[in-house]
Amino acid sequence: MVSHMAVNAEIATRAVSPERARLAETDYPPARQAWYCVFALALAVMVNFLDRGILTLLVEPIKRDLRLTDVQMSLIMGFAFTFFYVVLGLPVARLIDRKSRKLIMTAGITIWSVMTMLCGLATNFWHLFFARMGLGVGETTSGPSAYSLLADYFPPHRLPRAISFMQGGFVLGTGLSLILGAWIIDFVAANPNLTLPIVGPLRGWQMVLMLVGLPGLVVAAIMASVREPRRLGGAQAEPTPVAEIFRFILRHRLVYLPLFLGMGLRSVQMFGTQMWQPAFYGRTYGWSPSQIGYVSGLSVFIAMPIGLAIGGWLAERYWKRGVHDGNVRVVVLSTLISVPFAVAGPFMPNPWLAVGCLLLATLTSIMAAAPENAAVQTVTPNRLRGQMTFLFLFIMNVVGMGLGPMVVGALNQYVFGEELIRHSLSAVGALMGIPAIYIFWRGLRPYGRAIASGKPLE
Repeated sequence: MVSHMAVNAEIATRAVSPERARLAETDYPPARQAWYCVFALALAVMVNFLDRGILTLLVEPIKRDLRLTDVQMSLIMGFAFTFFYVVLGLPVARLIDRKSRKLIMTAGITIWSVMTMLCGLATNFWHLFFARMGLGVGETTSGPSAYSLLADYFPPHRLPRAISFMQGGFVLGTGLSLILGAWIIDFVAANPNLTLPIVGPLRGWQMVLMLVGLPGLVVAAIMASVREPRRLGGAQAEPTPVAEIFRFILRHRLVYLPLFLGMGLRSVQMFGTQMWQPAFYGRTYGWSPSQIGYVSGLSVFIAMPIGLAIGGWLAERYWKRGVHDGNVRVVVLSTLISVPFAVAGPFMPNPWLAVGCLLLATLTSIMAAAPENAAVQTVTPNRLRGQMTFLFLFIMNVVGMGLGPMVVGALNQYVFGEELIRHSLSAVGALMGIPAIYIFWRGLRPYGRAIASGKPLE
């Protein structure tokens, strides 16, 4: 992939010429096919985050009906979801490097949609825990397949924009999980005797989970219609040994470790805040679940598209100016700006100031999403891309989503108390966000040198 960058090592500090960029684009599929793939992936990401995110709005009613603690809820939101990512993620990623990525992702979408509906049938902690584990089985296919597909559909200088558009599905999924959840909560409250054939009567939160799982089956059919692109650099008949991947990372540790470590810290803060934010508004300001859903959902629809657009635009602008560390530079800038808002937001004296502060934290944090993923794709050889993406997303999902909710839940239960959740959210922002800024900054020069060489890392 890096060999198509049109960067001459002898003039590494100069910008890439438009002529060389156009020549590189001839190696890629037609734009119509590429953007249809982006459309399908955006839908997949949308149902992905709709299915995983809806639970955050349902924390209090689930806790009440199943008689759970904050730590038990954090296990369901985080650890249960990431368990099978640990077990199956690497084998699936190795398969992605050799087999049809669109078919693997189609199967994954189908599995996680069915498991979301099964979450709605849970009647105790263990039922919900195991169903949530099943949701993670399907989602192991999502990230590695999606980013590997896009890297073979788009040249490097257009990849951040494509990823930004795909992650528009993240915006829709996250926002809809809040707004749709709020609407269904109001609907179920007005119609308390709802039943489903065979299943029978359901509580409100159970009905929500049953309904949000259905659209994924339609999206799986759309994903199956995407054309599998030719692998630039070729696919291997046999997977690269795991030991070689880790040797590769160690050889280029100054490039990869800052990205991986920084993402781990940032993800703990991000997922911890995201998963417990609805409970924060309810416990601190007395808002109802539906009010939280509408306000938080609208905040997502405002903040995330702007942040994704700014991040993609900045990365592409740096590329055109010949700034070789541009992707990581956007990540540093994003983290530097967002952390103060994340730390201060929970201590605002009224809910609307908190909403505004956390909206700005989300907007500036999401700026890093596309450039950060593009940074990994751009410096990684094709034969390792699926597995490298798995390791990157392993850190984000297992460390971030697995530990983030748990850290906040433990601080709530054992340190500050459930009613002082604002202290937990602010503490996580400071303890994780500030070191992440420094670690990302340390990765700027090594990453820039790797890109400026004009040759793939080997």
